[in-house]
Amino acid sequence: MFFRLSMWIIMIFGGIIGGFYLDSILFPHYYFGIMYHIISFIIGVFLFYLVMRISRNTGRTLAKYGRRGELKRMETNVLADKGVYKYMRHPMHLGLLIFPPAIAFLVGSPSFILLIAPVEIILMLILIKFVEEPEAIAKFGEDYIEYKKQHPWFCFRKECIKALLG
Repeated sequence: MFFRLSMWIIMIFGGIIGGFYLDSILFPHYYFGIMYHIISFIIGVFLFYLVMRISRNTGRTLAKYGRRGELKRMETNVLADKGVYKYMRHPMHLGLLIFPPAIAFLVGSPSFILLIAPVEIILMLILIKFVEEPEAIAKFGEDYIEYKKQHPWFCFRKECIKALLG
C-alpha cells in the first residue's frame, strides 16, 4: 500500500514539476492565453469527475462482492465478478488511468498533458501487467486464471461504460 501511494505522489507532483520545467524549455515564448487555461481547467475538472465516479462505483462493487467477513478497508478476499467486474478485470485501474491527464489539464501544463501523462499511463499499464495481475493470481489462483481468460483488462462497449459510471 505504501509503495502504491508513494508512486501516486511521485507521479502527480513529479508530473506537475516536470511539466512546468519542460514547458519552460519547450514553450518558452509561447503564450498560453486565459482561454487555453479555462478550457484546460474545464477538461481537467470533467476528467477528475470521471476518476472520482469510477473509483466510487468500483470501490462499492468491490466492497459488496469482493469481501467476506471482517477485513481491513480496501482489502478483498473474494474474486469479484459481478457489477462492472463481469465485463472487465481492471475497471478501477481504467478510472485511475484518467487521473494523470486530469491533473495535467487542471494545471494546464502542455508538457504534462502531451509528454508526462502518457508516460505515466504506460507505467501504470506496466504495473498492472507485472504487479497487479501476478498478485491477483497468487491471491485467487485458478479462479483468477479462468476469470482472466474470459474477461479483458478493459472494456469500452456501451454496457461496460454504463456499468462503470453506474
